[in-house]
Amino acid sequence: MKNNLIGNLQWSSAIINPEGKQKVARQIAGKVKDGDILGVGSGSTVYLALVAIAERIKTESLNIKAIPTSLEISLFCSKLGIPLTTLFEHTPDWLFDGADEVDPNNWLIKGRGGAMFKEKLLISSSPVNYIIVDDSKMVSRLGTNFPVPVEVFPQALLTVEKQLRKLGATDISLRPAKGKDGPIITENGNMILDCKFGRIEGSLERDIKSITGVIESGLFIDYPVDILMASNN
Repeated sequence: MKNNLIGNLQWSSAIINPEGKQKVARQIAGKVKDGDILGVGSGSTVYLALVAIAERIKTESLNIKAIPTSLEISLFCSKLGIPLTTLFEHTPDWLFDGADEVDPNNWLIKGRGGAMFKEKLLISSSPVNYIIVDDSKMVSRLGTNFPVPVEVFPQALLTVEKQLRKLGATDISLRPAKGKDGPIITENGNMILDCKFGRIEGSLERDIKSITGVIESGLFIDYPVDILMASNN
């Protein structure tokens, strides 16, 4: 019996630039081959790509599996009939995901959805990574529009804050939740500090990760990524 809760799921927010995102979603779906293991990120373009991939599975009887980065995307894979697997069984053949910012070096800030730990784990496991963005995500330097998210073990918050300030963080805030009281809780049971830095050097990702209590940061520096632009042109 089909579950109505899953079957009635809808994307939770308005999709900005739907025409451009539909085009790049079809481009992503066109790359899928029978037998592929896909790393699946987060965001509205990823969702649209999943819809297009599900249609190919239905019409072409493709045998693929997905490793999602979040519970939300796992639910949508279930709704769309896309089989799931885990890193216990497989590593991705390739991955598609979004980003909050991309600079001229293809360095990224990710993590507005709070899933940067799993996103980084999958990108590190995948030989090919497609990052889907529109013009608004392209910046001349990281940190222009978004802070750097840092996932922190809750009892380490104050210690981590102190160490982040030593690294040059000029503004640090505990990310509040939407739809619940208090701070946001990640899927790993941790909290997120949003940190503004005056300048982001190539060593900052490593320096943040070296702080005891930090689970992961949203800095993605020197990862092998291909940028796909979602535009109406």
